[in-house]
Amino acid sequence: MHIPDGILPAEVAVGGYVVTAAITWVSLRRIQKEPDFESKIPKAALLTAAFFVASWIHIPLPPTSVHLVLNGLLGVVLGWFACPSILVGLFLQAVMFQHGGLTSLGVNAAMMGIPALIAYGVYGLRPRQPLWGNVFAFIGGAVGLGLAAGIAFTILIATIPAYMDADAERAAITALTLAHLPLAVIEGVFTALIIAFLRRVRPELVSADAVTP
Repeated sequence: MHIPDGILPAEVAVGGYVVTAAITWVSLRRIQKEPDFESKIPKAALLTAAFFVASWIHIPLPPTSVHLVLNGLLGVVLGWFACPSILVGLFLQAVMFQHGGLTSLGVNAAMMGIPALIAYGVYGLRPRQPLWGNVFAFIGGAVGLGLAAGIAFTILIATIPAYMDADAERAAITALTLAHLPLAVIEGVFTALIIAFLRRVRPELVSADAVTP
């Protein structure tokens, strides 16, 4: 799911940083407008850590394996905190474990952060009955991962270097993208379970229960 260094053209990598900078700036402005936003920082730090370690939980889906991303969960639970949290988590993954890369950090952060905000918006549209909360949490978690996989697919297909076998690369990228579809369902179920638990014991921890974007 992470695009590594050396894959993307320079202009795409720079464009990714521009988009991520804009999204992060907007997110921070929205965060500062939230009441008592400082009290939400520990929650954001905790879920940033969860996002950081999730990439090491690999799920075999032949002919490849995929790992958890949890960007949809971060969007539903953190709201506007999701984008800065994802950016920090991706930076630490790149620096500490060479997972992803620094030149592709902007693209990866936008690729995961934008769907996280969409997941936040999806959850905010739910009817107020508890059952619908679980349904929309599932949709948000699945949409977050699914959209990120779709964005990665589009970028990678559009930037295949001329010196590579385009047909083989397209086949490999398509197979990897399709492998993320069942993972989207898994992340949707996981997000619904987490939200159901939090809404029962600590509803104030779910950002979209108090604020809609």
